[in-house]
Amino acid sequence: MAGLQYEKKPGNPMQAPKGKVPYVGVDGTLLGDSQLIIEQLAPRAGRDLDAGLSAEQRAVGHAVRKMLEESTYFIVVYFRWITDDGFAAYAPVLRTLMPLPLVVLPMARRSVRATLKGQGTLRHSRAEIAALGAADLAALSGILGERPYLLGAEPTTVDASVYAALSSILFFPVDNELRKSLRALPNLVAYTERMHRRYFPELPAE
Repeated sequence: MAGLQYEKKPGNPMQAPKGKVPYVGVDGTLLGDSQLIIEQLAPRAGRDLDAGLSAEQRAVGHAVRKMLEESTYFIVVYFRWITDDGFAAYAPVLRTLMPLPLVVLPMARRSVRATLKGQGTLRHSRAEIAALGAADLAALSGILGERPYLLGAEPTTVDASVYAALSSILFFPVDNELRKSLRALPNLVAYTERMHRRYFPELPAE
């Protein structure tokens, strides 16, 4: 989005500064956490993607980002790591991205389960978790409305967070309840596809 050159490489959460992906290497320094990465890279872009936003729009963007990070994210993790069909589809991808011994993935799954239990998501039933995710998506759909991007006619940094969340749901190969909820919201589907075509046309939408 910022026009910066980058190279994709296999990652390893055990080497990540925050203990999880995504993380990036910039001038030999590893940076973790999506928002912190954005804040570190933004000055290098030569232009401010958020320059035209009002104080109210910035506040909305902040609230949306926090909803995605503190609520929707854990629901996505549940459907990828905890449900058997989701993990069966996700495990081969993890092995491709992070070539680790086979014993590591079951250990990692147990760790994720413990994290979701402590965070609270796994204290709910599957139906309740799906309903919480559907509520997040409905709220996001209401904020987007008929705009092409979340806060206006052009994408801003919050769209990076929104696209990351929605694409991880829409393009996941298992048609779970969360994906069904997203597909029932045409403006979010169109938004995700619009962002995908604009920034990742070389990648399949799957």
